[in-house]
Amino acid sequence: MVQRPPSDDEFVEKIIDVDVTAEMETSFLEYAYSVIYSRALPDARDGLKPVQRRILYSMDDMGVRPDRPHVKCARVVGEVMGKLHPHGDGAIYDALVRMGQSWSMRLPVVDGHGNFGSPDAGPAAMRYTECRMAPAASAMVSDIDADTVEFKANYDGRGTEPVVLPAAFPNLLVNGSTGIAVGMATNIPPHNLIECVQALKHLLKHPDATVDDLMRFIPGPDLPTGGKIVGLEGIADAYATGRGTFKIRATARIEQTSPRRRGIAVTELPYAVGPERVIEQIKTLHQNKKITGIADIKDLTDLVNGTRLVIEVKNGINPDAMLEQLYRLTKLEDSFGINMVALVEGQPQTLSLRDALVVYADHRLDVTLRRTQFLHRKAAERLHLVQGLLIAIVDIDDVIALIRGSDDVAQARARLIEVFDLSEAQANYILELPLRRLTKFSQIELEAERDELEQRLADLSTIIENDDELRALVARELDEVARTHGTPRRTVLLAGGGTAVTAAATPLEVADDPCVVMLSSAGLLARADTAAPLPVGGRRAQHDVIVSAVRTSARSDYGVLTSHGRVLRAHAVELPSVALTADAPNLAGGTLASELLDLAAGERPLALTRLGADATWALGTERGVVKRVNPELLTNKDAWEVIRLDDGDSVVGAVELLDDSAELVFVSSDAQLLHFPAATVRPQGRSGGGMAGIKLAAGAKVVFFGAVVGEAVVVTVSGSSDALPGTEAGSVKVTPFAEYPAKGRATGGVRAHRFLKGEDTLLLAHVGEVPVIAAAASGAAIDLPPATGKRDGSGTPALQPIAGAASRVVRDPGAGS
Repeated sequence: MVQRPPSDDEFVEKIIDVDVTAEMETSFLEYAYSVIYSRALPDARDGLKPVQRRILYSMDDMGVRPDRPHVKCARVVGEVMGKLHPHGDGAIYDALVRMGQSWSMRLPVVDGHGNFGSPDAGPAAMRYTECRMAPAASAMVSDIDADTVEFKANYDGRGTEPVVLPAAFPNLLVNGSTGIAVGMATNIPPHNLIECVQALKHLLKHPDATVDDLMRFIPGPDLPTGGKIVGLEGIADAYATGRGTFKIRATARIEQTSPRRRGIAVTELPYAVGPERVIEQIKTLHQNKKITGIADIKDLTDLVNGTRLVIEVKNGINPDAMLEQLYRLTKLEDSFGINMVALVEGQPQTLSLRDALVVYADHRLDVTLRRTQFLHRKAAERLHLVQGLLIAIVDIDDVIALIRGSDDVAQARARLIEVFDLSEAQANYILELPLRRLTKFSQIELEAERDELEQRLADLSTIIENDDELRALVARELDEVARTHGTPRRTVLLAGGGTAVTAAATPLEVADDPCVVMLSSAGLLARADTAAPLPVGGRRAQHDVIVSAVRTSARSDYGVLTSHGRVLRAHAVELPSVALTADAPNLAGGTLASELLDLAAGERPLALTRLGADATWALGTERGVVKRVNPELLTNKDAWEVIRLDDGDSVVGAVELLDDSAELVFVSSDAQLLHFPAATVRPQGRSGGGMAGIKLAAGAKVVFFGAVVGEAVVVTVSGSSDALPGTEAGSVKVTPFAEYPAKGRATGGVRAHRFLKGEDTLLLAHVGEVPVIAAAASGAAIDLPPATGKRDGSGTPALQPIAGAASRVVRDPGAGS
């Protein structure tokens, strides 16, 4: 029978009147809700937006792990779009690429292969590029199959996806986040993983810690591109309130760019600024006559040497003044506005530094507890089966006869349960077990497994029932992540900025007043305009220690002794001036020595000296050579050698000797300390190569050389030689210097530190007059234990990696003390 189509009169018209205002409000709110919760804002627990979380989960589900070959990015994008993220492939690919860019992420979680773009240009198409999970991504999804997080249905209900990742490190702070939602936005800068872990460990141990307490460990952001952060007030505001602004300045130095010209070499650019953008800005300013005096600009950036932008300055133009002008007019100095907005329990919140760390710490405690409970259940289930097997093995003949006499599996199961008092799970396991497992040898294995499971259950129960044990476990796991994935700090934090010479202040306008030039453990140089006694060696809570100082005048020269055995002439007028109080000199406003001095690759400043003065210096090298020398003054040179070094050797310490009563001290990497009178070392001329100072064991090297006069202490920090420098906190010990007997020059010394399990070297050592202070690479103060350590004892765990240590009292050669 053929159906007749309905006529027009049979249709019933249904029109619903809707208020336009109400419809727009409803639709806009739904759109805003979708953008805020499903696209733009990260979750405070794992620091990921939904698309980023889905990419990592899909890659793990696909098996595209760090130990597997790369796959096409298009394949990953298709998997994510088809199963979890039904939006445009462009948004997915953009998120994937950003997670693999080393200049965007402090700790990339995607290992990209191919053209992943640059700060100035986008990536190649997804069909050309390849990817796989980076090692850090494995930490983000670790234990996801151990019931550590909740899962929800995907968009079509055919699969599931995690609500949040386990996140073994605080990704929100480490990699930061940026996003624009409806009515709100987020902009969180990257931070250093090691510093974040140390702050979390402190928070786990001291839940009531304040923002100021946590800033001892996290003094500021650590950007992937390095550079300098100028001005710390905005950072402090942001950490306290969730909002603040700071300035990022490129790392640049004045150098001889050609035989006839000096210029500016830029080696690090502000975060999210590319060299092409800076070049375009400079050319535009030059064409508009806003900047004059630039002869040429070259981009010499490559994969070997990294960023290098050379700006040649015309003869007669002050390069320092030009650099200050470029800072003011171009992106060589940029601002970053912190807006720490993230989702907390499904709601957008503006977080302080403490809030962000507390949310993550609570998440890791919950993940670790859930994983422990999951492992406890699995171990209990296995123990239950093992106990059933042991019962069956005792009466193996009866078990076999019972099974053979049963009509079917159901009857055999029921008879096993009844006769041997087994559970249904135990009976099923016995029925499914091959007979070869029921041997005498298997019984021995099962009894050992039973004992191991019982012990494991006891350990897991302790963690579940004891909050302190749970927190200690989380702290240990964070430590392991920091050791595995942590890297040293890249960004230098400066309280005040700039070079001393600006367009408004030339060297001739600076009065030749007395001043003190100081060098910090972080390689910062500064001068303090003062005629007061030199109160150096101390530091404020936010910056590093002062390791050397010299008295001069603002328009005089001074010398810098370097690790290559050279003295470099430098001008005090080029240094930024900082405040110098009676109890807390501070170099937070200083500038990097590498920006002012013509240092070779790997060359470090060690100490400051007066030029032309009758001074005697003692130098100690990495291979145990000691030398006494007068650096003299070569008026026709800007650099000259004061020791002849063998190939591969370098100077590790330099100290001025005011008299022969000082004791020279060597500390080696295998924890041997040797000290002997300075009078036993014969002075030599500049061309001399020194003499044997300490006898080193095979594979050992000198980690400290210095001189001691009066009461002193020995600070030693032990760790693993396999760890990346600056990433391991290690164990620290402080011992009175009087504990170490003197031995003759060129001998092996005495043991200064006993290594714990996993330790095989000294990461750092310092011997100096009391009190001794220490600082991290970021400049944050680190508390040292009391000087009660035994001479050959082991250390106690340090709170965070120690980058430098110095005596609070630094000698003032200019005052003759």
